[in-house]
Amino acid sequence: MDNYAYIALFAVIGVAFSIFVMLLSWAIRPHRPSKVKLEPYECGEIPFGNAWRQFKVGYYIFALVFVIFDVEAIFIFPWAKELLNFKAKGLGVFAFAEMMIFIAILVVGLIYAWRKGVLKWD
Repeated sequence: MDNYAYIALFAVIGVAFSIFVMLLSWAIRPHRPSKVKLEPYECGEIPFGNAWRQFKVGYYIFALVFVIFDVEAIFIFPWAKELLNFKAKGLGVFAFAEMMIFIAILVVGLIYAWRKGVLKWD
């Protein structure tokens, strides 16, 4: 078999297994809705007010900025470990320049978010 055929086979098996488990859990689960079960859950607190109120989007953007810089750290550590190997292959300057471009793009994004006031936690 071709290598792509193995990947396709595992993908089909994975999707089929996921669908099978979801259908099985739907078929055997108990279904007894009540007014209390249909209320929104708020961390053990008694719900109050309308559940459709708007939240400040800044919290989500702040979390997104955190995730972006967390992913940056994940990329930088293996790159730093392999930098000497790149240098031995004659790619040291190129690899360093590529990482500096990557970091510069992220810094520009951080400055943009800072100027827009996204990082202010009110």
